Amino acid sequence: MDALAGLLDGPRARGAFMIRACFEPPWSVRVEDRAPLTVMVMVRGEAWVTPDEGEPVRLRAGDLAIARGPAPYTCADDPGTPPQALILPGAECRYPDGRPLNGAMDLGVRTWGDRPDGSAVLLIGTYPWEGEVGGRLLNCLPPLLTLTADVWECPLTPYLMTEIARDAPGQEVVLDRLLDLLVIAALRAWFARPEAEAPGWYRAQADPVVGRALRLLQDDPGHPWTVASLAAKTGVSRAALSRRFTELVGEAPMTYLTGWRLALAADALRDTDDTLEAIARRVGYGSPFALSGAFKRVYGVSPQEHRRRPAPARVGTRV
Repeated sequence: MDALAGLLDGPRARGAFMIRACFEPPWSVRVEDRAPLTVMVMVRGEAWVTPDEGEPVRLRAGDLAIARGPAPYTCADDPGTPPQALILPGAECRYPDGRPLNGAMDLGVRTWGDRPDGSAVLLIGTYPWEGEVGGRLLNCLPPLLTLTADVWECPLTPYLMTEIARDAPGQEVVLDRLLDLLVIAALRAWFARPEAEAPGWYRAQADPVVGRALRLLQDDPGHPWTVASLAAKTGVSRAALSRRFTELVGEAPMTYLTGWRLALAADALRDTDDTLEAIARRVGYGSPFALSGAFKRVYGVSPQEHRRRPAPARVGTRV
């Protein structure tokens, strides 16, 4: 498993919010839902995405944007159009003056906006909460990234357009997986762009030594790795591995491994009922006490406190 696959193989969409948004100009929606990640695919027409801090970005048919939360932004036909709706945390959608929309913009199954035959159509997928592994990935992304149709082509768009409006058993799971595939395809395409400033661990995958070391750590975090054992597996000296790994990734091999292990543990605490002992063993700690000490040093709370914390409210639109 490569480093990107390892991060994307962590928390996945579960009951993600997905809609087809249909509008006729003038239209504008203010988004303050604090969602960690939102994907927007322009299917028809044009839209502008305007972050609170940064320049407006124009989307044309076939373009994709990924907004990294929690910073708010506005999506509209024109940057100057005043918002007509406000998306808030906790599955709330209101008019700008605070009144609830109460279904005023509901156009059918997972379809929302001011008219179903609007000249602007977007597919929108929102991850409702951030896992710790996902957080490591999100930290590598800009607040708003875009891929234009001339640099990438998404074969998932027609399928998503069909599936998003279906009302069939298990449909949420289908859409969750499609959203995951869309994000993976988009991030892979984006990281390959020269303007992406891809993180060190991504660039390092191309290195025959460090890329091999990263895959070993990703594939088997529970193994009792040392710099010496990693060096033996990659065919270089300990000093050479440490120097090369730190130079390309930005941190030493064991520091990277510690962060990866604790991120996996944090997600396991939230996503499973496994005992602390079982989680510790799986991610490479000799005892739950060792894991607890390392976890509290990094996250500031004990594993038990982390597990008891409620997950952030799911993001959606109450219409």
